[in-house]
Amino acid sequence: MTHALELKALRKNFGKTEIIRGVDLAVEAGDRIAIIGPNGAGKSTLFNLISGRLAPTSGEVLLNGHRIDGKKPFEINRLGLSRSFQITNIFPKLSVFENLRCGVLWSLGYRYTFLRFLSNLDDANERAEELLRQVHLEKKRDVLAVNLTYAEQRALEIGVTIAGGAGVILLDEPTAGMSKTETAHFIALIKQVTVGKTLLTVEHDMGVVFGLADKIAVVVYGEVIAFDTPAAVRANPRVQEAYLGSTVADAQSGGH
Repeated sequence: MTHALELKALRKNFGKTEIIRGVDLAVEAGDRIAIIGPNGAGKSTLFNLISGRLAPTSGEVLLNGHRIDGKKPFEINRLGLSRSFQITNIFPKLSVFENLRCGVLWSLGYRYTFLRFLSNLDDANERAEELLRQVHLEKKRDVLAVNLTYAEQRALEIGVTIAGGAGVILLDEPTAGMSKTETAHFIALIKQVTVGKTLLTVEHDMGVVFGLADKIAVVVYGEVIAFDTPAAVRANPRVQEAYLGSTVADAQSGGH
């Protein structure tokens, strides 16, 4: 069976220090997976290995059955995997619309060229307008990205992340720094724009994790100690001992 994303015996060493220690993980197409774990567990390193920012010491990363470990990030992106970052990563001096249009150009077959007027690219403009509606930024269409609120900038980054049509989306702490109200709206937005896509997210807010994920992968000291449904993870004694503890009870009661 071909998985949307699969990690096989994945390891990453920095010198003599082993950060990722033989991770195996198989993600089905359309699943929403949250990766959780204490600080220093290796979550960001795992994301960097999947997206090509780091090369593994050993092991394999497969996207739709094809190995992508060792490829460059832009190559992996063109194969159908897109990623957002903890720090908002947009073009601050371009408008919201222009940011989204930049995100769609390559997927529509346009390469870097100064010979075309972007305003004449009807398909790119239509797709950018569609993305504006998807991320609910129609009223901010012509506003420079630098002038958006933090939550709006994060919504724009989500739009840019999905602009290329990637089937696998990686979101790195998408709700970090948001208020409770903003977080609730953002969870709804993520669910909406990732319909039919495979989602992996690193997230510390347990309310977000249990509200968004179909399955949860718990990473501790560079190993996946559990990969199951939220209910099963809540009840897993090893997870509670290693990481969640009282946070599980809080999440079950609706707290954060």
